[in-house]
Amino acid sequence: MSELRLFYHENNKIKIAKSLDILTKIDEKDIIWIDLNNVALDVETRLEQFLKIYIQEDEEIEEIEISSRYIETDDSLVANSNFLLDNFTLEPVSFILKNKILVSVRDMDLRSFNETVKKIFANTKAFPTGYHVLVALLETRVEYDADVIEDTTDLITNLSKKMNAGDEPDESILIRIKDLQEKVMVIRQTIIDKQRIVSNMLKSRLFPKELLPRLTIIIKDINSLFEYTRFGFERLDYLQDTFLGMVNIQQNKIIKIFTVVSVIFLPPTLIASIYGMNFPNMPEMSWENGYLFSIILMFVFSAAILWYFKRKKWL
Repeated sequence: MSELRLFYHENNKIKIAKSLDILTKIDEKDIIWIDLNNVALDVETRLEQFLKIYIQEDEEIEEIEISSRYIETDDSLVANSNFLLDNFTLEPVSFILKNKILVSVRDMDLRSFNETVKKIFANTKAFPTGYHVLVALLETRVEYDADVIEDTTDLITNLSKKMNAGDEPDESILIRIKDLQEKVMVIRQTIIDKQRIVSNMLKSRLFPKELLPRLTIIIKDINSLFEYTRFGFERLDYLQDTFLGMVNIQQNKIIKIFTVVSVIFLPPTLIASIYGMNFPNMPEMSWENGYLFSIILMFVFSAAILWYFKRKKWL
């Protein structure tokens, strides 16, 4: 969905406009945030001309090099970051700050943006500039990342309980472990991305000094999330090893059964092979109870082997 939202101050209040036409009616100093959500190219061009900025192409926003993800000039800075969606895909977002005005460029709806809008209208005095909006966006996103990690941890715990329930391991468990590993990896990737961006902002000379303590807290929160993701990786590795161990135990049981059955039938097979010989001088050839004797002999040897295995606790 294409949407443009322009936030500006008017009479000590923050108002929102849905079109760039408002730019001719208000003072540029009153603008704090312009949010571009999948807007047309002509809208971006018009805004570039008005603010004297450059809005990057999608390919530039998605670049992973730090030189492309954070750019600072004499009067502006550009920060590109990935925001996590509910389906664990990453949505690249570009932030441009110039003259205390924040411009955000994205292509999809993001919960953290909508939540930040609620915060703005709940406490308008806390958002005098675009810098304050950007910090609030990052704080909200880190909070959502923490919620995602908590939900993923619950999924790992439920999977662990299922494995401990005594059910035989099947392929679906291994697929779920792999899926959770990929999710944790994506979470870790987006956290690292924000850590790099916030670290550069802490070094920036453009950021107001009053916001540096909040950026420091964001870094500390991100570092704590690293510990949770590391713990999640370790738990998944443990579950994977446990699953493979259970599979090996199950296979060993099957092999053990086949081995026992094979050993039990060895003596009867030997007896049947001996008495299956048709040599003329075999003494039992004319014995009236020879057949019954051979059958009883087979059962006796099989029973003796079973008794011996149980005595050795191999069964």
